[in-house]
Amino acid sequence: MISYLEFEKPIAALEARIAELRETAQTGALDITSEIRRLEAKSAELLASTYRSLTPWQKTQVARHPSRPHFRDYVSKAFTDFMPLGGDRKFGEDHAIVGGFATLEGRAVMLIGHEKGHDTQSRIRHNFGMGKPEGYRKAVRLMELASRYGLPVVTLVDTSGAFPGVEAEERGQAEAIARSTEACLALGVPMVAAIVGEGGSGGAVALASAERVLMFEHAVYSVISPEGCASILWRTAEKAPEAAEAMRMTAQDLLGLGVIDRIVPEPVGGAHRDPAAAAMALGSAISAELTALAGKPADTLRALRAERFLRIGG
Repeated sequence: MISYLEFEKPIAALEARIAELRETAQTGALDITSEIRRLEAKSAELLASTYRSLTPWQKTQVARHPSRPHFRDYVSKAFTDFMPLGGDRKFGEDHAIVGGFATLEGRAVMLIGHEKGHDTQSRIRHNFGMGKPEGYRKAVRLMELASRYGLPVVTLVDTSGAFPGVEAEERGQAEAIARSTEACLALGVPMVAAIVGEGGSGGAVALASAERVLMFEHAVYSVISPEGCASILWRTAEKAPEAAEAMRMTAQDLLGLGVIDRIVPEPVGGAHRDPAAAAMALGSAISAELTALAGKPADTLRALRAERFLRIGG
């Protein structure tokens, strides 16, 4: 069952009416097929027009949609042979950041990403996708392993930010994020990062400092959440929509600024309406980028990363 966002209420009303008419049609008392088709066409057009003109705040809501696919969904639909690898060999396992060997369209890769979970139990287990130091240290370990075996690195970024708790700070959260960012930049193998939902602050950058950064059409990527920005500037989170507008955090804005390299289209109505189609589109886009980067020497790859980050905003 689809969970509707606030701005989708007109769509919800139409789809509820269609469902009622379909139920009535099953009785066979009335022939209302033409009316159902008319409403279906109207609903499809309303859905498409709504998603063509989303505001930055509405895109933020879509990126956070509870039914939006996460790391495990993309693994099951776009990748094969996934073999998870756990632990940072220093403290323990962090379930917010998941990684391991995988295959994408016949190519072996090291796949790393944030997992938010889908229900209450899994969200708590994965800490809502907010990585702790051991998660970022695990990511560094897996990147080094990929470099050793000559495997390209693929990262799927979807986090509101790194975990801000006291225990994370005690274990060196800032240092772990910096080390992960450094590991990305120093890789001698191709790296492609994809912002698939929320790309929040350093917790996102630590897995997205690649030579090619892709972003889903309705994902967001920013240094702080709109609520956090509004709380600082206006002392109230109610100004989050205005903050989202000013922050230029949408894929369309970021492509223009050079922060990302490519926008991956989502199914009409967002990735949560057709996770399989979204996953296949993402997999194809990542595979194309890896093909373009294949065979480039390590020094060239590092130079490409340095160049793309130095020209951001230019």
